[in-house]
Amino acid sequence: MRILQAAKNAVQKVGRLQQNAGCFSSLASVKPEPQPNVLYSGIFINNEWVKSSTGATFPTINPANGKVITEVQRGTKADIDKAVVAANEAFRLGSPWRTLDASERGRLLYKLADLLERDAVYVASLETLDNGKPFTASYSVDVAMAIKTLRYMAGWADKDHGKTIPLDGPYMAYTRHEPVGVCGQITPWNFPLLMTAWKIAPALAMGNTVVLKPAEQTPLTSLYIAELCKEAGIPPGVVNVVPGYGDAGAALVENLDVDKIAFTGSTEVGKLIQRNSGAGNLKRVTLELGGKSPNIILADVDIEKAVEAAHSAVYFNQGQVCCAGSRTFVEESIYDEFVERSIERAKNRKVGDPFHPETEHGPQIDEEQQQKILSLIEEGAKQGAKLVYGGKRHGDEGFYVQPTVFADVEDHHIVAREEIFGPVQQLMKFRNLDEIIVRANKTNYGLASAIFSKDIDKINYLTQGIKAGTVWVNCYNVLQAQTPFGGYKDSGHGRELGQYGLRQYTEVKTVITSLLQKNS
Repeated sequence: MRILQAAKNAVQKVGRLQQNAGCFSSLASVKPEPQPNVLYSGIFINNEWVKSSTGATFPTINPANGKVITEVQRGTKADIDKAVVAANEAFRLGSPWRTLDASERGRLLYKLADLLERDAVYVASLETLDNGKPFTASYSVDVAMAIKTLRYMAGWADKDHGKTIPLDGPYMAYTRHEPVGVCGQITPWNFPLLMTAWKIAPALAMGNTVVLKPAEQTPLTSLYIAELCKEAGIPPGVVNVVPGYGDAGAALVENLDVDKIAFTGSTEVGKLIQRNSGAGNLKRVTLELGGKSPNIILADVDIEKAVEAAHSAVYFNQGQVCCAGSRTFVEESIYDEFVERSIERAKNRKVGDPFHPETEHGPQIDEEQQQKILSLIEEGAKQGAKLVYGGKRHGDEGFYVQPTVFADVEDHHIVAREEIFGPVQQLMKFRNLDEIIVRANKTNYGLASAIFSKDIDKINYLTQGIKAGTVWVNCYNVLQAQTPFGGYKDSGHGRELGQYGLRQYTEVKTVITSLLQKNS
C-alpha cells in the first residue's frame, strides 16, 4: 500500500515541478529523440561558428553509457580574447546593440524564448543525452523554466529605470540604470541549459554583452542556444559562447576588458574566481556556489508527504543540485518511522535509461563524480554513520550510483559536512527548536533550507533563525523566474532571478543639473 502511495506522490511531485516551471505541454504527448543530431560543436563568436585557435577538440560523453557523443572545439585564452573583443565592439557606444530601444531588446528575448519553445523536444533530448538527467525533467523542468526565465526578463527590459530626486537649491537630479558592460559568465554541468538562461537573460535585458563559458562536461545545449540567439536577431558580438576547460574560464576571469563575472559552481572554484577577478581590474562578481542545506521535519507533519518531499529534495537531478536538502533533520518522536519509510521510498526509486518515461533517476555526470560519491559514502560508513540502503554503483554501464540512505548521522560525520553532490540522504535526529537552529547553521554554507510543520509559530521562529538565502516552507525546490536565488556565507553572494537579479547587471549613474534661474 505504501509503495502505491509513494508512486502516486511521485507523479504528483512531477506535476508540481511542471507547474512551477510553467510546463507548456503534457508529457504524455511528448516523444523524446534518444539520438538527437548534434548540430553545433564549435566556438560561437560574432554570430559565426569558428574552430579553436589551436585546432584542439575535446570529447563530450554520454554519462548513461560512457560513450563519446561528439568532439567539441576546445577554446583557450586566444579564443576567449577574441570573444571579448567581439563583445566589446558590440557594446561600443553607437553600436546597433547600444542604440537599440529597450523594448526591442525585450522583443528579441521574447523571440528567443519562442524559438526555444519551438525546439523544446530536441533541446530537452540533447540535454538528456549530454547530462544524463531523465528526459521528463529536461523537458518539463529545465526547458520550460528556461523559457519562463527568458520571458520574465524580457518583460523587464523597458521597465527597469532610475528615479528623479528632489534637491535643495536650483538643481535637478535623476539616476540612470546603465548596463555594466562585457559580462563573463561561467555555467555548471548540472543544469546546463537552465543556467545559460539564468545568466544571459538578465544580462541582455539590461543591455550588456556576454561571453559565456559552459562546463566542459555539458556544452551542447549552450551552443545550440547560441545559434537560436542568432536566429532571433540578436546582433553579432552580443552573445558569444566559448566551450573549453578551466584555462578558458581563468582567461575570462583575468581579461581586463571584462567588466563583470557571474559564476555558478563549486565554492572552491568560486573562491579562486573571487580572488582572481580583482587581480587586474576590479570586476563585479556574483557567485552562486555550493550548499549543505538543512531540511527540518517537525513531528506534527503528515509523515507520508514529508517523506516524499524529503526524498525529492535529495534525489532530484541525481542529487546534483547545489540547494539539495541533503541534511534531513527529523524530530525525535517520528524519527524511526521516517527512516523506515525513507528506505522503502529509496528502494522503489526507478533508476535507469534517462529516455525511458518512467525513469526517475539517471546517471551521475561522469566517472570522476561517481567515484567521489562512492568514496564519501565509504568514508561516512567508516566514521559511524549507519548505511541503511544503497551505497554502491548501480549496474555495470554508465556512471550510476544507487539511491543511498544514511541513518543515525551526527554533525561531525563527513557525510554531514561535505557537499556530496550525489544521491545520498542523511537522516539526523533532533529534540527541540533551539538545538536545531544551532545545528542547521553549523556549516560554512547558507544556500537554502526548508521547514515542514503545521505550526506557524514554530515555522516563523525557525525562519528567522536559519542563515540561508532561501527558506522553503512545506515544499522544496520551488524555483521560479520571479523569486531571487542565492546564498549566505560560502554559498556565494549576489542574487539571480527576480527583480533582484537585474541589479547585478546594472550600474547606477547620478546626473545633477543646474537649473537656469530667472534674473530678478
